[in-house]
Amino acid sequence: MFRFEVPSILYSLAILIPLGILLLWLTHGWFLRSLDKTGDAKLIRRLFPFHSRKRALIKNTLVLFGLLFMVIAWSNPQWGSKKEKVKAKSSDVVIALDISQSMMAEDITPNRMERSKRFCTELIKKLRGERLGLIFFAGGAYLQMPLSQDNASADLFIKSASPRQAGTQGTVIADAIDLSLNLFSDDDPTQKALIIISDGENHEQEAIDAAQRAKEKGMTVFTLGVGTEQGAQIPFINNGKKTYKRDKDGYPVSSKLNVGLMQDIAESGGGEFYMIDQAMTALNKLDVQIDRLEKREVEQRSFTDFNSYFQYFLIPAILLFMFEYCFSSRRSKHQNWRSVIGIE
Repeated sequence: MFRFEVPSILYSLAILIPLGILLLWLTHGWFLRSLDKTGDAKLIRRLFPFHSRKRALIKNTLVLFGLLFMVIAWSNPQWGSKKEKVKAKSSDVVIALDISQSMMAEDITPNRMERSKRFCTELIKKLRGERLGLIFFAGGAYLQMPLSQDNASADLFIKSASPRQAGTQGTVIADAIDLSLNLFSDDDPTQKALIIISDGENHEQEAIDAAQRAKEKGMTVFTLGVGTEQGAQIPFINNGKKTYKRDKDGYPVSSKLNVGLMQDIAESGGGEFYMIDQAMTALNKLDVQIDRLEKREVEQRSFTDFNSYFQYFLIPAILLFMFEYCFSSRRSKHQNWRSVIGIE
């Protein structure tokens, strides 16, 4: 495995290289303009017979490349040469995200879906080191990612979540709970957590019963309410134009956060209910609650021994600086007299 021990130093290259090229260009241009102001070009060559513009440019280029190699050496390129098994403890956490059309309601800014996705992104950061699973649900529940410690993939799935991914519309929280239970074996003794993020639009007694079953099997169910009890209309795009959902009689359909259902699910599942408008409080409390869960021991493979190869860049940098120091910007005498007499 290749890496830079101090990768932040490489960012200086984005400034150093363009700046160095700019300075070389400005210096060279300034020098030419100064000579033009001094007098006739032939007279200048006679006054400064040993000066070579090409050699001066070569010297500056050597310094620029020397600095380039020096910065790379400073960031210390490394190659992992030893891979070992490392044991660590983690909890199993499943995030169930509601992707129904009602999550596009704009009673919270910018809308319920975007606020939920932002919350999930921060939650994934908080739960770094835990095994995460993702379930999306609407009219049905869909396993988006099995239990894994691949936080980058989890974050990518969350950011791409959309009602368009739902096969059917609705809010079947019970299916999401049952699907999360299928991710674990019946003889798994460790505690698990399920975090349901939804507006709880549908009134489901089945969801409360499913949360009770989950609790009996060692899973703690937490819920996060998204939206407001005042509610808002449900927007959708029709032929490229934003419109709002209507019932069969043509009246606009309003979606409201079902606080009671979300609280009952959390209570039946042995967890707690939070509101998304108190995101930081919810994140901190969830972090504490999940940290209290019984951990499982997992085995990971990681590089534990890295060899440094900075010297392969440091040595060329030193050689370039030495060569630049020894390299003269003056012409040889043979070249000089050829220039003076007008042959060159």
